Amino acid sequence: MNRFTQKKSSSHLLRRLLTTAILFSCLVMFLLFGTSRVQKTAADSQADSLRLAILHSAVHSYAMEGRYPESIDYIRDHYGITWNPDKYLVSYEIIGSNLMPDVNVFQRANKKK
Repeated sequence: MNRFTQKKSSSHLLRRLLTTAILFSCLVMFLLFGTSRVQKTAADSQADSLRLAILHSAVHSYAMEGRYPESIDYIRDHYGITWNPDKYLVSYEIIGSNLMPDVNVFQRANKKK
């Protein structure tokens, strides 16, 4: 037996394996957290884009016709704005024919099947 080589104990191997498993678990958790955060940011951005598209269409209608649209259906039919009603709830409230409507877009909760 060579006196300069050390025998590796099983506790040393177990400790290295446990450290690797913990580091790998932490890496996976950070990856999952980052992915969910990106998805939420993208969904918020889509909701904001939909709200702005509806407002721009309402302003365009006011510029062309002299009044704001009476309903969201008018905007959908005449300006081609579409959205997934299972994903977004659109609130379009008329204040007056010469006042900009109040538009809000809400994300619906995901239904788990």
